Amino acid sequence: MARSWTRLHEHLGAAPGPLDFDMVAKAAADRLAESDDLDWKEQLPQPPREGRWNELAKDVAAMANTRGGLIIYGVQDSTCVLTGIDPDEVNTEQYAQWVRNHVQPYLSDLTFTTLTAPDGARSVLVADVPASPMAPHLVYGTAARDKDQQAAVAPYRDRDHTAWMAEHQLERAYRDRFTRAAHADDALQHLIDHARETVTLQQEEPSAWFIAVARPERPLPRTAPRMTRQDATAIVTAARSHVGQQRTNRMIPGPLTGLEVVTSNPRPGLRRWVLSTLATGIGRGIYAELHHDGTALLAANLSWRALRDHHHADELASLGVLVQQNYLGECCRDLCALVREQARHLRLDSGLLLNAALTTDTPNVPLIPVVVDGFGFTDVPDHARRPHRTQPVTTTLLPADGDQALTESAQELFTDLMNQFGLDPQL
Repeated sequence: MARSWTRLHEHLGAAPGPLDFDMVAKAAADRLAESDDLDWKEQLPQPPREGRWNELAKDVAAMANTRGGLIIYGVQDSTCVLTGIDPDEVNTEQYAQWVRNHVQPYLSDLTFTTLTAPDGARSVLVADVPASPMAPHLVYGTAARDKDQQAAVAPYRDRDHTAWMAEHQLERAYRDRFTRAAHADDALQHLIDHARETVTLQQEEPSAWFIAVARPERPLPRTAPRMTRQDATAIVTAARSHVGQQRTNRMIPGPLTGLEVVTSNPRPGLRRWVLSTLATGIGRGIYAELHHDGTALLAANLSWRALRDHHHADELASLGVLVQQNYLGECCRDLCALVREQARHLRLDSGLLLNAALTTDTPNVPLIPVVVDGFGFTDVPDHARRPHRTQPVTTTLLPADGDQALTESAQELFTDLMNQFGLDPQL
């Protein structure tokens, strides 16, 4: 399935959607440089030659082994001049057969699309290559001196050119593939447990925490370029700006606002960038991770100042751990905005599974929901349940989702969490 968010969309500032000829023409006119996920080709794919690899198979495998991307035929790679191709010479069945014959394991979801100018004067061919969970893909071919001897290599994109995986890169790529297949649930739980330990050990008072992890169905392989500190800052800043534009009457700022003091200087972690206010000891504890493979994690203290100037505040706090409903809603909203912004920045072409849970550093005590009434006062509803624990909840998100879908995903998480207190909230 062709993606709706690519480097061309990002460069042109276009909304997610199908690629068209005008977008290719504008990008070429802007001399958009080749990269790990964009390859300009002047000539249509050629059949395998004696003693040479199938170039199409090599280019496709390299994209699939990195982060996926676009190979566009009909544009000169050095000058970005749009020369066009003859659409009558395009043979997508033949191209697909070459890939099947020369690339292993089988690469699904590869698409070839011919785009033609509105006036019919010129056309281009777009090969849309998905990032593959089955990476590494090997390219098979024969050498000129020994036609019966098959050889295989694993290409990948290194910025604007193709390179070959060394032995240690192959070993790591295979390990990643098998780990994804066998330990996906374990990896998710490991992230949640690590976040829970990180945030709760630094709290002096009993507290409840929102902890959520978003993982792409097809994580970026390690051969993809890593996010820089500037990338992480830009992602968080853009997500915070988007949430701010959507809500003009927010009474409680969300966790992205709380992270503003550390946004300009994310700290490096294990194949991730970390933003945290835990060490400051001031205000609400907030913790976030942006992983190089597209995973995102967000945690926030739901109990901080949940009840202020309430005549039963001390009594309620002694009976259980407080959960501030309004702030939980902002957590769900900020999480979805952060996840979508990171997915678009990395140009992920797969869906993302969001898993959110409430946890506490004090076992065997009830969670007490605190709501804000129509007059802005905080209170605990008499009819609300006080569970000792809640079940994790999930929703899905696509990088191309618009604002309405983003709101619906956030509402789904928020509703499923608060329903466990016997409450039916609205963002």
